[in-house]
Amino acid sequence: MAIYKNKKLLLLIVPALILGTLTVLILRQNSKQPQAGITTGQLKQKEPTQQNQEVRKPTEVIAKNLNIPWELVFLDSSEILITERPGTLLMLKENKKIPVSGVKSVGEGGLLGMALHPNFKNNHFIYLYLTSQTGNETTNEVDRYILEGSALKNRNVIATGIRGAANHDGGRIAFGPDGFLYITVGDAQNENDSQDPNSPNGKILRIKDDGTIPTDNPFGNAVYSYGHRNPQGLAWDDKGKLFATEHGRSGALSGLDELNLIEKGKNYGWPTIQGEQTKEGMVTPIINSGPTTTWAPSGALYYKGSIFFTGLRGESLYQYDTKTKTLKAHFTKEFGRLRSAALGTDDYFYLLTNNTDGRGNPKPGDDKLIKIDANTFF
Repeated sequence: MAIYKNKKLLLLIVPALILGTLTVLILRQNSKQPQAGITTGQLKQKEPTQQNQEVRKPTEVIAKNLNIPWELVFLDSSEILITERPGTLLMLKENKKIPVSGVKSVGEGGLLGMALHPNFKNNHFIYLYLTSQTGNETTNEVDRYILEGSALKNRNVIATGIRGAANHDGGRIAFGPDGFLYITVGDAQNENDSQDPNSPNGKILRIKDDGTIPTDNPFGNAVYSYGHRNPQGLAWDDKGKLFATEHGRSGALSGLDELNLIEKGKNYGWPTIQGEQTKEGMVTPIINSGPTTTWAPSGALYYKGSIFFTGLRGESLYQYDTKTKTLKAHFTKEFGRLRSAALGTDDYFYLLTNNTDGRGNPKPGDDKLIKIDANTFF
């Protein structure tokens, strides 16, 4: 009976041991295989949630019904200032409009560019480029104010003698890495001025923050570069190189818009050369739109190896890769005419539309301020 009982026990134990061994081998083999949804050596990323990070929207309209906006700057992390061509400075968050005195809104002119002093936190200096009336003449000037709360005080005109017109007023201003203020000025429909180094029209100017002339300017006046038609965008890359956008010919012969690499004292050719043309002593643009395409380029910024610039007639945001020297167009016809572009501290681009000045096709809510995730482009 004892032998019988032991055999019966063995018959129960041996199959159990065999089954257990097979189970262990199967589990070990499965542990070596990639799991569904996970690449070996790389964990699957979690979807953004309110618990782990903010969900970034690709595009978002953050302001509507703006009155022909032209420029924007960030006053701080929460407040944006916007110039409106009829003559108002908008504080977006506060929803306050500050009237700017002396503005003549005519054609492309009016209240245009804006810049904050590099030391704005301490001196509160704000700079405005505007079209005005001097006697019987239309003129352009740069004014410096102190911004206290929502009030402009202590107006100081620091750049004058610039002819204005209904078209070709330029208008972009920005402080460069050297601490000087750069100013784009159009030819005011008198192309001969562009080749005259003693005229401020058809130029990129450079002045100190109080309007005086830097000692190393090439002609002993405010002129930094010349031979321009209607430059409207300024951007410096991470090495301090200056790029500028410029409107080419218009009318029946449109096209030949430009992106230029700006160097001190150089002549950029207008009206003598255009497009790919060359002439000794003159600079050909690094890229142009060609004779049958019009960008009408305006505001510009630099980001991760590319110059981004807005297109008015082109109705696009253009991206020029400075390494591959190639151009892409984004959002073509989606937002209409685009005037200005700025990079926020949040790695978003902020774009102003320009559809309500009689040249565009306004959509409901125009003009707008649009926020775009910069990661969209890379």
